[in-house]
Amino acid sequence: MKEKTQNSYMYGLGKGLPIALGYLSVSFGFGITAVAKGIKPFETIFISLTNLTSAGQVAGVAVIAACGTIIEMILTQLIINIRYCLMGLALTQKLDGSFTTFHRLVTSFGITDEVFGVAASEEGLIGKRFMYGLITLPYLGWALGTTLGVYANNILPTGVCAALGIAIYSMFMAIIVPPSRDDKGVLWTVMIASIMSCAFYYIPYLSKLSQGFSIIICGFVAAGVMAYIAPRDPEA
Repeated sequence: MKEKTQNSYMYGLGKGLPIALGYLSVSFGFGITAVAKGIKPFETIFISLTNLTSAGQVAGVAVIAACGTIIEMILTQLIINIRYCLMGLALTQKLDGSFTTFHRLVTSFGITDEVFGVAASEEGLIGKRFMYGLITLPYLGWALGTTLGVYANNILPTGVCAALGIAIYSMFMAIIVPPSRDDKGVLWTVMIASIMSCAFYYIPYLSKLSQGFSIIICGFVAAGVMAYIAPRDPEA
């Protein structure tokens, strides 16, 4: 009975509904932010239709707005989104025999931190119908929220749009604060990256570096320093 339930599309939809509701509000902020940075409404919606990565999209829009190069964009997205490769590899251990290579490729598009967490927490193997159900509503919620955010700029007052535009950054704070509170290594990594980011913004010589490369450098250096000073114990 459990195997049949875990292969149910409707069961997957139910599991994905809370994720979709969260994405609806966050992507609303992304839509407002992207348009405010000069990205055209259709282009902003198209970004969310072809991507499902909040941090990657925000960083990508920043690179575009700063007229960054293709190399900057590639490296920025590689650093931010490479974790999805690890998530995908981990989930391969949870997939049942109904997953062909085609279905693995299609469903991999919908893997996010939240989707991975729900799928990985399921007992036993999961089927393709469950996985399709799980990613359907989050994808629709992300696309719909972005669309609403894009057109909210034409309806809501400027002050309200500015306030709603920071909602997506609140999500990032919610992601980093709990682990920073529980793990000093994470806290120091965040602090190093934040200090470096401020330096790249305020120091005259460093501020000439494009935003894309400053993101790459901050991420690499902060992670590298803490990996050297406080390496993770693989047995922990």
